[in-house]
Amino acid sequence: MKARDLMTPNPEVITSDEPTYRAAELMRDLDVGFIPVVDDPTNRRLVGVITDRDIAVRCVAGGCDLNAPVAHHMTSDHIDSVSPETDSDEVMRLMQREQVRRIPVVEDDGRLLGVISQADLVLRAGPQEPEKVEETIERISEPTHRAGH
Repeated sequence: MKARDLMTPNPEVITSDEPTYRAAELMRDLDVGFIPVVDDPTNRRLVGVITDRDIAVRCVAGGCDLNAPVAHHMTSDHIDSVSPETDSDEVMRLMQREQVRRIPVVEDDGRLLGVISQADLVLRAGPQEPEKVEETIERISEPTHRAGH
C-alpha cells in the first residue's frame, strides 16, 4: 500500500497571510486539528502547517492577536512529508519516529496532494496490518521529551 492509497486527498488549506482566527474557524468547521499552509490556493505548494496546538500555545497563551497572519504561528522550518509513492511501512515509521499525528503527501515540486492522519491509517491500513497500525498509534502517542513539545 502506498501513501496515495492512505491519504485523504485535496485537504482544505490556508495561506500564510490569512488571519490565524481563520485557521481556527476552519479547524472548528471541519472538525480537524491541522491545516496545511500553502503558498496560494491554486498551485498548493506546501510552505507549512498550523495545528490547534500551535494556535493555543504560540498564539493564545502568548497573548497574540488572532488577526495576526498564520505565518506568525505556523510550523515551517521542519515539515515532515511523504511522496504519493512512499510505502505505507515508511509512512508509519516516519510518523512514529517524529511522533506526528498527520503527515502531508506532496509531489516532487512541493504541491500538496493530501494528508495522512491516524484515522486514515486505522481505516485504510488497519484491516490489512492491524498490528503495525496499533504500534504506530502507540508510538505516536508516547510522551515526548523534546524541547518545545
